[in-house]
Formats: sequence, C-alpha cells, structure tokens
Amino acid sequence: MKILKYFLYLLPITLFVIILSARELNEGALGTKYNPIKMYFTPSVDADRITTNAKVLVDYLEKETGYYYITAIPASFVAIVEAFGTKKADIAGMNTFSYLMANEKYGVEAKLRVVREDNQTTYKGQFITRFDSGIHSLRDIEGKKIAYVDPSSTSGYILPKAMLDSMGIKPSESVFAMKHDNVVIMVYQRQVDVGATYYAPPKLGTGQILDARMRVEQQFPDIEKKVKIIGFTEDIPNDPWVFRKDMDEKMKDKIIKALIKFVGTDEGRKAMFDIYDIVGLIPTTDKDYDKLRKMLKAQGISFEKLVKK
Repeated sequence: MKILKYFLYLLPITLFVIILSARELNEGALGTKYNPIKMYFTPSVDADRITTNAKVLVDYLEKETGYYYITAIPASFVAIVEAFGTKKADIAGMNTFSYLMANEKYGVEAKLRVVREDNQTTYKGQFITRFDSGIHSLRDIEGKKIAYVDPSSTSGYILPKAMLDSMGIKPSESVFAMKHDNVVIMVYQRQVDVGATYYAPPKLGTGQILDARMRVEQQFPDIEKKVKIIGFTEDIPNDPWVFRKDMDEKMKDKIIKALIKFVGTDEGRKAMFDIYDIVGLIPTTDKDYDKLRKMLKAQGISFEKLVKK
C-alpha cells in the first residue's frame, strides 16, 4: 500500500519531467532550426529598410556562428522591452532609454555600443523647424505645435521634452510620429511647427548632414535648405546592442565577435549603416549608461510615467 501511495505521489512529477523533456527535444536548444535566436530591431526608421538589411546580417551570422536566427520589428520601443520579459527576444538593437528600462525590469545586458560616422560614440537630440517658420530659438516654440518620435525615444522625446519643461516652454500641441524620418517629414510639409529628432554632427571634410534630416534627403533633396536646427539636448551614449541575461555566455561571446566582424566587412558596414547609421560596434558595459540614469533621475523622469503616455 505504501509503495502504491509513493508511486501515485511521484506520478505527476514524473509526467511533468517527461512532458518538459519532450517539449525541449521538439524545440531543440536555443540557436537550432526549431528554436532560433530571436533578434529584435528598434522601429525608429523605415521597416522595409531594416528588414532588407537585417537579412544580410542574419545570413552572415548563421554562417559565422552556426546558429539559426529570426528577426522582428515591433510596433513600439516599449514592445521590445516587454519581449525580453516574456523571453520572446534574445538580442536587440535598442535605443538608450529602452535599454535602461529593460535592464531595470529584466536584467537585460548591454554588450556592444554603436559607433557612427567620424567615430562618434555619443549623440544628442535636436530641435528642427522650417527656415520660413518664423521660429529662431527654443523660446519661440512657446504656443507652437511640436512632433516627437516616441514616448520612449531618448533623443526624440525624453530629453527634448525635459529641456522644454525646465525652460518653462509649453507648446500648444504635441504629437508622436513614431519614427525620426516621420518627424522630419512633418516639419518639412508644415504639418507641425517644430520637431525633435536625433542629431549627429556633419561628416568631417565634406560637411554632409548626418542627423535625422539625412534620412529623407533622397525623397526631399532640398531638405537641408528648407529645414534647420535651432537647438540641442545634452550628449548621451550611443544605442547599445543587448542580450537576454540568462543566455549562455559562450553563445553571447560568439555572437558578439561575429557582429563586430560583420560590421568590419564592406557588406556589413553598408547593411548596418542602412539600418541605423552604424559604422562600427565597440564593447560596452552597463556602467557606460550611468550618466543618462543620473540625468533622468535629476529631471524626475520615471519609466512608469513615460510608458503610460
């Protein structure tokens, strides 16, 4: 009788182990064909541009690492954060604020940092308007309509909004365009008076613009003559490439080395530049983003309030 009771006690546990083992056997280890590594991209620019170049990246990584990958472009910055919470994301190219949120909530780790033209490892936000808008300084934004990128965009909302608040400047209306490109277009087409996007200094030697206006230059060749910059935010570290905390360390190291190697090739440099204006990747750690944490804290900015917007 005791043996029977003991058997009945162990039966549910045994069945659970068998079912779990069968599920793992069916899915395979992370990086296999039936359980590929899930790579997410911040939806800050045109999705088609990201998709096309992400395929080039994935093809290279699969050959270089031997792992399988799939990519995703969610609808918002915050969606990437929550994808780590549900383990739907393993790797992501994130904006700085989203990284801080993902790190605090789910322990996501920054391993690489983006390098842009002329070895720029930091960037900042900019305020733009049309030359014929009659707006010449940040003070002139008072009572005007402004377009921001996304509630979780560091350069396209958080820092510009905090700057205007600290100066006591109140626009008449604020809208979210969801992409830096869209903000520039809205300003160009007079849908709004002012816009907030990322800034990067002009290319050394040629003076070619590298800020968000560059993203629509092919569509609007006269963008530099029609849209000007009237102010900047503080510098912040460039966006990180991040990894899920509990990924195998050897797997992380292998992928990190492959990503650095990829952006060092002609094909990789072109693909990464077309995705996010990336010309290189350098190792980084969470400490590199402490300055931004302090800035947000000093300005009383919380993750919870921004996510609800």
